[in-house]
Amino acid sequence: MGTMDRRQGAANLKLRKSSDLVGLKTAGSERPPGAEREILSDLGGFSVVRLAGDVESGLNALRRASSVVVGSHVYFAEGDNRPLVPTGVIYCELADGVGEEESSRLFDRLGLEVVERREGATVVLRVTDRSRNPLAMSQELEGLAMVREAVPDLDVPLEQYFSEPRDGLFPEQWAMDNQGRIPGVPDYPTKPGADAGVRAAWRKLDNLGGSDIIIAVIDNGFELDHPDLSGKSVAPLTVSSGAAGVPEGLAYGTHGTPCASLALAPANGTGIVGAAPNARLMPLHGLTYSVFLTERMFDHCRNSGADIISCSWGTIDDRYRPGKRHELAIRKALTEGRGGKGCIVLFAAGNEGAARVNYYGKLEGVITVGASTSGDTHPAYSNRGEGLSVVAPSDGGWPVLAARCSWDPGQRELPAEKQYYVDGRDRGPYHKHFGGTSAATPLVAGICALLLSANPELTAVQVKRILEQTADKIGNRAGYDSRGWSPQFGFGRVNAGRAVTEALRLRNVAPAPAPPPPPVAGTYRLDVEPVQTKGFGLQVGAYGNYNNVVATVAALKARFGLPVVVEEVGGLHKIVVGTFATAAAARSRIEELRDAGYRPFVKDLSTLS
Repeated sequence: MGTMDRRQGAANLKLRKSSDLVGLKTAGSERPPGAEREILSDLGGFSVVRLAGDVESGLNALRRASSVVVGSHVYFAEGDNRPLVPTGVIYCELADGVGEEESSRLFDRLGLEVVERREGATVVLRVTDRSRNPLAMSQELEGLAMVREAVPDLDVPLEQYFSEPRDGLFPEQWAMDNQGRIPGVPDYPTKPGADAGVRAAWRKLDNLGGSDIIIAVIDNGFELDHPDLSGKSVAPLTVSSGAAGVPEGLAYGTHGTPCASLALAPANGTGIVGAAPNARLMPLHGLTYSVFLTERMFDHCRNSGADIISCSWGTIDDRYRPGKRHELAIRKALTEGRGGKGCIVLFAAGNEGAARVNYYGKLEGVITVGASTSGDTHPAYSNRGEGLSVVAPSDGGWPVLAARCSWDPGQRELPAEKQYYVDGRDRGPYHKHFGGTSAATPLVAGICALLLSANPELTAVQVKRILEQTADKIGNRAGYDSRGWSPQFGFGRVNAGRAVTEALRLRNVAPAPAPPPPPVAGTYRLDVEPVQTKGFGLQVGAYGNYNNVVATVAALKARFGLPVVVEEVGGLHKIVVGTFATAAAARSRIEELRDAGYRPFVKDLSTLS
């Protein structure tokens, strides 16, 4: 079958149509005739099934079946064996000057449904039974002068960052408080103090954290009546359908239950205890690369009251690097959640043993979590490199204990006694040994809940900064640069006790007064130069009074030594600082300007009038 090129996110994909897989949305639970075997139960809202015989005729027959609501071809990207499914959504960016009435006539003629018109020129469309398939439709749209860009929304399975234990109930939770030994495991010494400092944080708080803190865990496989999760769920969501609640059973995975338990398992006298035992759980079932579903998941967290969002999944594959719309969805949670203080968003660094972290963890404002071992060393699987914030205890030495689903089959390739516990000592049917950056990330999410319990007024930016500033430097100190950052450990191994202490200190510190307005009197020397209209700058304000503009420009140039551009639009003077080659270079100066009292954001200089 032929191939087609499509831009997706931050990459161009060369797509090949599958010769035997199709995606189906059905009205009932029974598999339609001709669908031989289910490969994936939920990808972009579709069940991916294998067909016997010719895929074209088989799919056409299934589309005629009364139980099939939608049938779609499945695709593969060149060099990858993961299936991709078009979700049916297209992000269309209209050309300059194209109005709503004109574009509505176009979309109606093409049989497209308008889902949403967004600020600017972006229109979210959905294909219907009157239109062509999403890939063909997006190509047709991009051939029109009225359309600048039309990107079909695709979904692909992303990596869950779980790793099976590599070596080998509260007293055994060494990651909370490492005493140098594990009860019942006499032959495996650990390093005293190689832990996350959670018990010390509880003592600083004089409690186990607030019950008003909500931790959203986005994953697959939640058993909400498990003893370590029972009674904790609020606003559960199945991402692909938008339905309230989460599905259960082996077909829907096993990963979410252990992840959630490490963040918030209760102190109920049995089983394990999470870092924030009193916190509540917002479970979201369904990992996705789809832009439309990424927006749904993070909007749900933001709008339903999540304080913290824990994500033990992602990718280091350039083909599925998150694009500008993925980033915007996550950015809105980071900046608009919690009444403007921002949701705290965490991503696992990843388990590929690579010299780069999960691309989602590289997004500005995200806390990216790697793993450390029970001996305070770097496990070879934990990704390293720019973007890594902190590490937290996981396996690679001795594994951590976590909740397990009742349908979890364990590691079937091992002897029966070691399918759930590496040392073969049975600890009951509700738990298992767990690891990877998947385990480290929700542990840090629970610690973030303790910080918000100590100081509810902390912003997402402050929480990230506190974790990084209070982390313990482990490993070779020569491996840390002038910032105190290491490619293997980020800013160090998280220390919940020190972080809570800092959060409590900041609660008692009066906020710094707002910077005074710039003076309007005085004489200023300003240089007039041609404006560079390539690259990026940081817009810091818009002023109506020109005296304030002149004074502000002079102050900015004197303090930061950067060029300053003023754009006049409708009587307002927008001030843009710097001319940087990339948006990332511009973002690297944001914190510096914020510390000076400004509220900068990245501005594309090509948009200057």
